[in-house]
Amino acid sequence: MKLTLIIGPTEAACARLRVIFKEKAKALAKAGVHAPDWNHVRLYAACADPDAVGVLRHRRGMDGPLVGRTLTREFEKLIAAEVAETDAQHFVVAAGQLGNLLHGKDELERLTQLLAPYFSEIHIVAHLAPQAELLLSHYTYAVLEGRTASLQAELDLVGAENWRDAALAARGDHGPEFGLFNDVQSPPFWLDYTRLLAQWEAAFGAGSVLFRPLDLPALMSPEGAQEVEALLDLKKPLGPVKPRRVPLTEPAVNLARMRQFNEVLIRYLKAHDISIPRDLWAQMLTSLRLPGPPIDPGSLAALSDHFAKDNAALTKRFPNLARLKPAPATSPWQEADPANGFRATQYLAAFAYGIKKHGTPLALRRKELADAQRSADKFDTLLGRSGADAQLLERVKVNHQMILSSPFRPHNNLGSVNEEELAAAFTPAPARVPAPGTTGRVIVGCMKNEAPYIIEWIAYHRAIGVDHFIIYTNGCDDTTDQILDRLQDMGVAQRRDNENWKGNSPQQHALNAALKEPLVSRAEWIAHIDVDEFINIRTGNGTLDDLFAAAPDATNFAMTWRLFGHNGVTELRDEFVIDQFDTCAPKYCPKPHTVWGYKSLFRNIGAYGKISCHRPNKLAEDFETRVKWVNGSGRDMTRDAAKNGWRSSKSNIGYDLVQLNHYALRSAESYLIKRQRGRALHVDRSIGLGYWIRMDWSDFRDITIKRNIPRVRAEYDRLMADAQLKQHHADGLAWHRAKAAELRATPEFAALYDQALGVKLNETERVAYALSLDMES
Repeated sequence: MKLTLIIGPTEAACARLRVIFKEKAKALAKAGVHAPDWNHVRLYAACADPDAVGVLRHRRGMDGPLVGRTLTREFEKLIAAEVAETDAQHFVVAAGQLGNLLHGKDELERLTQLLAPYFSEIHIVAHLAPQAELLLSHYTYAVLEGRTASLQAELDLVGAENWRDAALAARGDHGPEFGLFNDVQSPPFWLDYTRLLAQWEAAFGAGSVLFRPLDLPALMSPEGAQEVEALLDLKKPLGPVKPRRVPLTEPAVNLARMRQFNEVLIRYLKAHDISIPRDLWAQMLTSLRLPGPPIDPGSLAALSDHFAKDNAALTKRFPNLARLKPAPATSPWQEADPANGFRATQYLAAFAYGIKKHGTPLALRRKELADAQRSADKFDTLLGRSGADAQLLERVKVNHQMILSSPFRPHNNLGSVNEEELAAAFTPAPARVPAPGTTGRVIVGCMKNEAPYIIEWIAYHRAIGVDHFIIYTNGCDDTTDQILDRLQDMGVAQRRDNENWKGNSPQQHALNAALKEPLVSRAEWIAHIDVDEFINIRTGNGTLDDLFAAAPDATNFAMTWRLFGHNGVTELRDEFVIDQFDTCAPKYCPKPHTVWGYKSLFRNIGAYGKISCHRPNKLAEDFETRVKWVNGSGRDMTRDAAKNGWRSSKSNIGYDLVQLNHYALRSAESYLIKRQRGRALHVDRSIGLGYWIRMDWSDFRDITIKRNIPRVRAEYDRLMADAQLKQHHADGLAWHRAKAAELRATPEFAALYDQALGVKLNETERVAYALSLDMES
């Protein structure tokens, strides 16, 4: 097996190559080449020295030796699996951080040890440009990341006998809390191409490294794939690719203004012992911009002259490098005048309010780190009790550390609705009569052993304006079928037998059959939801009429889940689910992926040919411009959801108008019954406990659905006035209580019950744990 490893050192070029690999994956596969979708930052972090913490590692929570060990094991499993699964004999990976951040002998040895067991032939490729050009590109990046030193730092190294060693020796103490990182603040060691070559050949063997000229504009053009063809020695052309914009060059005046502002900002942060979010820092720098010419690479002729002799020697080995001619010399570099009487301290004063508002006292950050250690101790106890292995324990701790430092950190600051303020009861909705020739609003559902919950769920959705229900059942041992049959006799719902289902799942078989039902085909609006899901409308009087009025041109609503935990309720009670359980997940929680799953409410206009679990599918070509998907806040998300997708993202999450309250657990006893269903011989502690951890959210409270209780109670009591229905409900409840007692007397389920109730995790800990387990969907 052969590996071509592209190490930058320019990450912009590697990013472009990864895009081309993805776009041309099928053509590459035909040529026997596979470009795995490895996380290049994690690959770098797996090999980096524990103490060599750069800006990327810090911001992603990848500090410390535990991260390196865990990521290394992950890549060992990942590489082994991909090598075994693919027929390709040639892998290609582009990771610029390997070339511009790894510099120690031990680091490259770790990379070699990681790759060598799987690849008998490893070729290293670096794309080079004249040093002055790459320095200016790096300097722009560094200033935007908080660099305080000017280009004089690099010019001071001109004449050094060994540039690489001199650049590394210039590194100082880093202060990540203030944005001080050696890879940003210090001269780039990798401009010394001669020593870069020696360093990588020492690790991977003589003749293993290939230097190629970097032509970024050509790489970004439609002909960019030609570089891939050349470096992989492909016999057939890949053809044109989608062009990308060449990164803009920052004017010299802006680099001067930003660098000087970085100086005073960091002094301010140190004096006040605070840190600020990266996006705030970036916004402040952006506001300093003025138009103007960039720095002329010819002004760094002294740097070009310094490397001229070494570059000439390299060109003899790599003739293509002859194309890399430095820019003609001009007047020596001097930092540009920041213009307009610029004073960094004045801008700092203007931003002071925002800095104080959004800054985090480092005392608080230190407390967070102490809390993280307490979380680690908690994981030791919890995982030890569940019999987890040491690698899982390390993975959980690493996940927690990374989440605390990442944009995925969960919180409840999203949207405009304050759940605690919305407590006034809704008024009864007027009686509905569907439009002539239609069946109105229809819910299609699938159920198995759900007797205690059906009547509340039906009553709730009738109270908010649902007209009809068609429910498919199979394999029910309780009174689910009897309840639904009686509701059918009463004209409230219809039940269909799904015992003889075929295909991949009983649910999809039922949804396929539903399309042939007049009740569904004549519907105005359709939703497929489960009995543990409640459409919580948070606008107007909380009815479907109010939702449709708030987004009148929508044809499809993506109703994002809000996951509700067991709320300390252990025993199965004959009480409303929507009243018992009001603790839930934070509104902002991008991971694990199931938290932001959504179900769809869609207008039946013939746009889609299939109903699937989360959404309608098979969009008809004639309707591509006629459907409009909106999120739970009524914002357009058609581009994201028209043809596929089943979960919300950071860009389209919203709960202000509607959310789908998802009570996946209910009580702890109900959870046991749910896990037992079809699993009597396959109860596995890690799977069972993993499902609980993923679903038992209890850090925040949402009572908005309780405003429906009076009108739901009225409809519930009306239904339960039917003696047969009431008896079927009572019998079903008795069956579930007996089943819960039976399971709690079984050692496997008794252990699962105790383990579940012993889990005490906050939101970040829960995310870390959930991401570490092999979850069920």
